[in-house]
Amino acid sequence: MNAGDHTVICGIDEAGRGPLAGPVCAAAVILPEYFDRSLLKDSKILSPASRERTASLLRGSTALIGVGWAWPEEIDAVNIHNASLIAMSRAFSSMLPGYPGSMNADGIYAFIDGKFIPELPVPAAPVIHGDARIPEISAASIIAKVTRDWWMIRYSWIEPNWEFHRHKGYPTARHRELCRLHGLSPIHRKSFRIY
Repeated sequence: MNAGDHTVICGIDEAGRGPLAGPVCAAAVILPEYFDRSLLKDSKILSPASRERTASLLRGSTALIGVGWAWPEEIDAVNIHNASLIAMSRAFSSMLPGYPGSMNADGIYAFIDGKFIPELPVPAAPVIHGDARIPEISAASIIAKVTRDWWMIRYSWIEPNWEFHRHKGYPTARHRELCRLHGLSPIHRKSFRIY
């Protein structure tokens, strides 16, 4: 976990591997030096209100933030593992235009939550449980989770039958019951075992 001479750390994480429906969302974050890192924890242990507050603070700061998506059709085509890596690559690419020098990524070292590294134009290292160990990954996990939840809530306005605003696509008993009742929505992952 040594970034060597690279002075700018980028954290990358995703949200949405486990749901039966919806996209996987990834975020890439470079924190400003002044940001209070004590606020940053693994998104899974924060309450929804705490995640929202911290995401709002991150977005209101000078943090560089990129978000990338992989859509249900892509998940079905390439599997959730590969789709997650694609979303991470897209998140990094969407962050890069805000980096000094724009598309020049010199000096960035990326830490990725988990065991695998997506395709990136910079040196990178995977970090197991990185969302609990590296503030930049914690920040990315919070942004990814909050952004994906927002997307699922808004999609529920279009397709209310599946109550995505409640379970965000995760395999709850109620979600499976609604799938049995209404069939599958356009955003269900057809390659997942839903019933």
